Amino acid sequence: MMENRLPDYIDHIQQAATDARSFVEGLSRNDFLADRRTQQAVLMSLIVIGEAATKVMDAYGEFSRMHTNVPWRSMRNMRNRMAHGYFDINLEVVWETVQEWLPELLEQLPAVRQSAEMSQKTE
Repeated sequence: MMENRLPDYIDHIQQAATDARSFVEGLSRNDFLADRRTQQAVLMSLIVIGEAATKVMDAYGEFSRMHTNVPWRSMRNMRNRMAHGYFDINLEVVWETVQEWLPELLEQLPAVRQSAEMSQKTE
């Protein structure tokens, strides 16, 4: 099995963020709060994002420190809360994350992905 490379982790984050955004497309906040299936799908996406961010921080610490505009720690912390505090998940925060935070993250990622490619070439 080929080991994941830094660009792959960035791709996982981008894909999961794109998925989460598409799951809520056309939904109002109230629709989302009433739709358990969509909530589960979004939560899974956020867990994937946090998992990949954790891998970047652990395996490519220097890279994550170079890209301080990316909220690596917030992604990891959210994943930990989702995975371990399952019954205490605040769906308002989840909704806000998908609406406000993910679009910003998706804007940052192409440049970060490019940087990840470059850093892999120099290793």
